[in-house]
Amino acid sequence: MHSARAQEPSRGLRQNFSFLPSSSEAGGSASALLLLLLPAGVPVPPDPGCRMRPPCAAAPPVRVLRLGRAAYLDSLAAQGRCVRRHREASSSEAPHRLLLWEPSGPVFTVGLRGLDARRASAESESEERRLRALGAGFERVPRGGLATFHGPGQLVAYPVLDLRRFGLPVRGYVAALESVAVAACRRLGLPQAAALPPPYTGVWLRGRKVCAIGIHCGRHITSHGLALNCSTDLTWFDHIVPCGLEGKEVTSLSRELQRHVSVEEATEPFLAAFQEVFKCTLMEGSTAEN
Repeated sequence: MHSARAQEPSRGLRQNFSFLPSSSEAGGSASALLLLLLPAGVPVPPDPGCRMRPPCAAAPPVRVLRLGRAAYLDSLAAQGRCVRRHREASSSEAPHRLLLWEPSGPVFTVGLRGLDARRASAESESEERRLRALGAGFERVPRGGLATFHGPGQLVAYPVLDLRRFGLPVRGYVAALESVAVAACRRLGLPQAAALPPPYTGVWLRGRKVCAIGIHCGRHITSHGLALNCSTDLTWFDHIVPCGLEGKEVTSLSRELQRHVSVEEATEPFLAAFQEVFKCTLMEGSTAEN
C-alpha cells in the first residue's frame, strides 16, 4: 500500500493495528491497505437480536446483501461490481453496501504484504503448489497483509462504503470495524474478547486469534473486510503462519463457547453491532443489486 499521512482515529475508538504504506486519504487514485486483527472495544451489553432501524435522515443507509455460501472468486466478483457501481454514481446517490457470505470451500489468500516482488518466483510458486495440493484454492488479492485462510464456517463481511459519507479517515474506519467485531463476540457470550499490544493486534480469546481484517480503500471507497471464525475447521491454519504471527493459535466461536456456533447465529449479533457502531440504517438488499 502506498502511504501518506493518515489521520488519527476518531476519539473513543481504539487504535491498535499495523498500517501498511497507504495512499493519501485526501483523494486521488492510490489505495490504502492494511491488515489487522480486531482488538477489544468498549463493552456492549447483550442484545437479543438485530432489529433494523427505520430510515433516518441523519444515518447513511447501508444495504445488506446476503450472498449465502459462495465461492471465493464469486464473492470477489460481487464485491467488484458493487465498488464499480459506487464509483460510477454520485457520492450523494451511491448506496453503501455490506456483503455477507460464507466461503463454500477452502481457500488460502495472500495480501500485498505477502507478495514481495523480491522473493524468488520459484519459492512463491512452490508455496502455492504446496497449498493447492492440500485441496484448497489459492488466491492473491489486493488487500493489506499476509497469508490467511477462508473456508466454511466463517462469517465474511465486505463493507463497500464511501468513508466521506461517514466522516471517517481510514484509521477511524478500521477502529470502527474493530469495535464491531469485538461487540459481536461479546453479544455471543464472550466478554473476555480482548486485544493485545502490537504486533499481536486483533481479537484474542484466551491467547488465540478469532477474527482478522484485511481491507482495501481506494478513492475513499472500501472493499474487502473481515473474517470471523464461527465453526471453521481450524486445522487448515496449521499449514500457514496466519498473518505472519509465529507461534500463535487460531480459534473459533464454537471452540471458545464449546458448542456449535453457525454463521447464521453469528450474523444477527454482527449486524446489530455494525448498525450501532457505524450509526447507520441497515436495509435488506437484493443480490440482484450487486
